[in-house]
Amino acid sequence: METLVSSQCTTHGGGVLKSGGGGAVSVLGFPLQHLKPHTLPGSKKKQSFGAIKASLAKTEVALLRIGTRGSPLALAQAHETRDKLMASHPELAEEGAIEIVVIKTTGDKILSQPLADIGGKGLFTKEIDEALINGDIDIAVHSMKDVPTYLPEKTILPCNLKREDVRDAFISLSAASLAELPAGSVVGTASLRRKSQILHRYPSLKVEDNFRGNVQTRLRKLNEGVVQATLLALAGLRRLSMTENITSTLSIDEMLPAVAQGAIGIACHSDDEKMANYLASLNHEETRLAVSCERAFLLTLDGSCRTPIAGYASKDEDGNCIFKGLVASPDGTRVLETSRKGSYHFEDMVSMGKDAGKELLSRAGPGFFDS
Repeated sequence: METLVSSQCTTHGGGVLKSGGGGAVSVLGFPLQHLKPHTLPGSKKKQSFGAIKASLAKTEVALLRIGTRGSPLALAQAHETRDKLMASHPELAEEGAIEIVVIKTTGDKILSQPLADIGGKGLFTKEIDEALINGDIDIAVHSMKDVPTYLPEKTILPCNLKREDVRDAFISLSAASLAELPAGSVVGTASLRRKSQILHRYPSLKVEDNFRGNVQTRLRKLNEGVVQATLLALAGLRRLSMTENITSTLSIDEMLPAVAQGAIGIACHSDDEKMANYLASLNHEETRLAVSCERAFLLTLDGSCRTPIAGYASKDEDGNCIFKGLVASPDGTRVLETSRKGSYHFEDMVSMGKDAGKELLSRAGPGFFDS
């Protein structure tokens, strides 16, 4: 039987929720008793939760505890990780062997301000990293684009799962594409990367840049008419099986993705050889190398949520690495782009990312990101 745990069913201090065995935390993130029958976003059928009861987690000690944020997308990523571990290691396939521990991060708690105003991307990983260092969890599952370019001491990130589609999806009830939106239309996005690229191409549009919340929340705001359109990562919509909401998909040339977009990263304690071996069995090396190239670019630029930066490394038909990088002024009036081509090997790809970053820093000059 599935174990459903809501934020008021089982709390363990510090905003940590637990779900035992192969169970799932309620993906809506609301107390079950407060839910009324309604239509889920992206669903054609009415859903009733009145008959669902939360069963108690198994009392056996889990062999592996997965730490994750509690959003539907974060949970989908944690469950993907759990399923791959169960498929690869028979001892983890037994009921109760893997436990999912939900940890509320600062970024989840503060939704009223733009990310740039409250401290950047580490907001979505700090509390999970602390749980890992303190031994409250064994592995941490992150969206790689949320992971700062530095890792906390005593942690390593040896594993990236195979990358999903990196492109952005355009969603609107009134237009088929950004180009078709009437002048003055408002596009909702919390991403400065998306904002700057939108305004660079379509200066007649407006951007609501405090458009935050999980995927379901943003789609609800769109349906309520708060904005006329929004952009979301295609990877997240696919992992949530919500692609029916997509109006159109933007090409890489139209909207260069965020560094590490579509990639899942899994961290463990630097001294935990057993967990490191588990993670090594899940690692997708092509993805890990691409992410390393992009993050080297980001690190060189010293990027944060205050800086519009995009970067994407991919393998071409000849097996070479193609890297594209971009920096922009926040208002979109200036966009600087560069590209590199080289061998698909770790040292070469990290070097490409760093070199591209140095070039754009030099071209941008002082004060570029202040406009």
